[in-house]
Amino acid sequence: MRKVTFAINITLDGYCGHESGIADDELHEYFTGLLRASDVHIFGRETYNLMYPYWHDVAVNGSETAVINEFARTFDAISKIVFSTTLKSVEWNNTTLLHSNLREEIIKLKEQPGKDIAIGSLKIASQVAGWDLIDDYHLVFHPVIAGKGPRLFESVENLTLKLVDSKTFRSGVIALHYKK
Repeated sequence: MRKVTFAINITLDGYCGHESGIADDELHEYFTGLLRASDVHIFGRETYNLMYPYWHDVAVNGSETAVINEFARTFDAISKIVFSTTLKSVEWNNTTLLHSNLREEIIKLKEQPGKDIAIGSLKIASQVAGWDLIDDYHLVFHPVIAGKGPRLFESVENLTLKLVDSKTFRSGVIALHYKK
């Protein structure tokens, strides 16, 4: 059975916005490795709009460092599923738009052969965690106090995880890998 993984950047005060944090080559290399372990990436409308067209354009134009360009190419190439009740269409290559049945789709994907199933959206991850369907959590803490932004797992209660690995980056970022 395939694993569902969730990876997110988070500040020390618990915010998960993309305005704060350290986005260097070492961090992008870490996330590229996580993407390579997956063959599908699931997110919602807000994350889709945040990621596309930026990462697609970087993948096509190679406008960043070599490491960040590789992250962009890996992300651009992976199959993506966007769950949204408001989007009418998606333009990103390898992207499917679904309007409902997130839980059923996750269960169906877990039963199919393949690599990991990556979740890259706070709202989607919160729902899937509430159904106890996330197997691995990669929480990447940045030595930043943001003071604002979306919070992690506001609607999930009493979930105990086991720390299985950690990595400290030169920037002071710490990645913690937990299993349920």
